[in-house]
Amino acid sequence: MSRIADAPTRAVPWRPSASRATLELRAELLARTRSFFAGRGVLEVETPQLCAATVPDVHLHSVGVRLAAFDRPLFLQTSPELAMKRLLAAGSGPIYQIARAFRDGEIGRRHNPEFTLVEWYRPGLDDHRLMDEVEALLTDLLPAALRAQPAQRWRYRELFRDRLDVDPLGDPLQRLREVAGPTAPPGLERDDLLAFLLTHRIEPGFPHDRLLFVHDFPASQAALARLAPDAEGDQVGRRFEVWAGGLELANGYWELGDPVEQRARFERDLRERKNRGLDAVPIDERLLAALETGFPDCAGVALGFDRVVMLAAGAQHIGEVLAFSIDHA
Repeated sequence: MSRIADAPTRAVPWRPSASRATLELRAELLARTRSFFAGRGVLEVETPQLCAATVPDVHLHSVGVRLAAFDRPLFLQTSPELAMKRLLAAGSGPIYQIARAFRDGEIGRRHNPEFTLVEWYRPGLDDHRLMDEVEALLTDLLPAALRAQPAQRWRYRELFRDRLDVDPLGDPLQRLREVAGPTAPPGLERDDLLAFLLTHRIEPGFPHDRLLFVHDFPASQAALARLAPDAEGDQVGRRFEVWAGGLELANGYWELGDPVEQRARFERDLRERKNRGLDAVPIDERLLAALETGFPDCAGVALGFDRVVMLAAGAQHIGEVLAFSIDHA
């Protein structure tokens, strides 16, 4: 008679990655976020996570999904931006969403492939007035120690001049490579090199006792923001990013509403995806059709909610503020 030996039960990591106290804090911050927008008359909306198109940005990698009922792939959204802009074109007025978003290739101490964004759009505001509102929300959500000093606002160009003694818009590529030094990956082109300088040379020196806004990015990094001349007459993207406690928290635009320019940017991104050997994605024709009907003058921003919870909880890893991080899912 054969005998099956007793074997120890294999350990399975079934427990949550966040503590009960952190989940309670997360719920409190969500409630405060909803209260903030309710007090300002901003409507909460929900848009699909599965859509027929997605952003072609070369730095964002969408997750494709196939359903038996469809003969083409769908995409989990990297943010709810495209669908929310269709609502704006339809006359929704000011709107916000607390949305699950998905990005492939993003995992680590500050990244989880599935995460939460607070994204909102404010007709009638430009990027500077929206920065005021972002500051107001973060003042309500973040610990006092992280905003003990008044917020700082830097033009992208002036930040590089002050910290690295280079002009990111005017200096030649070789000068930027000299400043980046031998630790920079070889062969980076201008925008990727500027991104390296920002994250590796400038960002580590950001203060931890205040909010810091960087605005007026190079025109080539405008993404979905409109262009306008800066103080020196050069075209820049009316885009801003926000840091607190050493973490980048938000990315906002004075939104581009021109369907012709938007199509041109999508097509340029697709060409760059091809150059980099990345998969092509379909252009969002529904968004372009919405823009053609008219789009309100507005600004919008996406805030990484999980990172806000990290700062509020004093967490060092994003998994500490998620009920189940990707390795516990």
